[in-house]
Amino acid sequence: MSLTTTVRAALSIVAMTWWLVAGLSACVQNAPPELLQAVEALDRQLVEVQGAEFAPEEYARFVDRWVAVKGRLLAEEDVIHWPWEADPLVTDLHELQEDGRRAAATAAQRKEAKRLEAQARLSVMEQRLRVFDGLIDQMGSRVVLGQRPIETEVLVSQARSLLEQGLYARSLRAVQEASRLLEVQSALLNAELGRYADASKVEMWRRMAQRTVEWSRAHGAAAIVVSKADRLLTLYRNGRRAVSYPVRLGFNGVLEKRYQGDGATPEGQYWVIKKRDRGQTQFYRALLLDYPNSEDRRRFQLARTAGAIPAESFIGGQIEIHGKEDMFLSQTLGCVMLDNREIDAVFEATAVGTPVTIVGAMNVTNAVALALAGIERVGEDQDAEGADVQDVVEASAVEGS
Repeated sequence: MSLTTTVRAALSIVAMTWWLVAGLSACVQNAPPELLQAVEALDRQLVEVQGAEFAPEEYARFVDRWVAVKGRLLAEEDVIHWPWEADPLVTDLHELQEDGRRAAATAAQRKEAKRLEAQARLSVMEQRLRVFDGLIDQMGSRVVLGQRPIETEVLVSQARSLLEQGLYARSLRAVQEASRLLEVQSALLNAELGRYADASKVEMWRRMAQRTVEWSRAHGAAAIVVSKADRLLTLYRNGRRAVSYPVRLGFNGVLEKRYQGDGATPEGQYWVIKKRDRGQTQFYRALLLDYPNSEDRRRFQLARTAGAIPAESFIGGQIEIHGKEDMFLSQTLGCVMLDNREIDAVFEATAVGTPVTIVGAMNVTNAVALALAGIERVGEDQDAEGADVQDVVEASAVEGS
């Protein structure tokens, strides 16, 4: 064999070897890096849009397939495929990419719908709470509700904070709990103050006041009628209204007085039994009433026997119409308080033996009854607005589908 032949044979062997190595390298499975990066980006995007919460089924399917594909990538990195063979791994990665896109779009759409719902329901609740607070302040009945108004305000504040953090489901739960508390408060107010809207009860109060006015006419003397709902004291002379003054009541003034320390202002027909001038009272000038009278004692005993009031409670006393040098103490006692200039006028116009009738209200359109009706309307408005919110959410879902 000549040298030329030998060289040619060697070169042929080298060429064949190179071709074989290059061919085998071309057949080693390698997923396109840009495709892997796209799927990894979708994985991160699904976490950002909270896919597990807003598209749980789609997200779970994507994760399962992604885990399976990554396992195959590790297991088959040294497996050789011929160039003419189909590449199932690349096909699966393309399908996985489509699954990820659909899951991300679904999650984003549902998250936005939840955001809109949470924002709308919170706005409705905030407005409802503002109206509710105004109405209970108008009635002077906040104490009846205990800590519930504060708890409701805290829940609404938490709902706003959760909404701003993107925690929409938790924000909605806080709004729902606040709504439940408002319903509880509405029921309590109706139970305690519903008598102000009771026509038969109001008529009874009107008759009580009328008897006092008739006494004034028959005796040609002064008489006093106090309406708790309207916070108004009216002075009569000879059966005619002489003047009316606004009054303050106890901290639970609109309630029916049951026992000492409840902050309620009593209702009934009383008499002035003592006039306390300057230096004789902490309250500038005062008219002491004969509370408790026989009717008050009867109601007190019935309530204690029925367990409606604490067994160790007392009926109390020292109910006055007075000035305002000691506002805190007057509210604690459940008295009727006037400005000093006005108590001067009432003090001079009355005497021991002047009748004083304190009633809940003089008509069914009194301030407390109107406030209760307003609270009921707030609840009805919330139901209507809640339906509107749902319509908005459903419309958003349709637009995004």
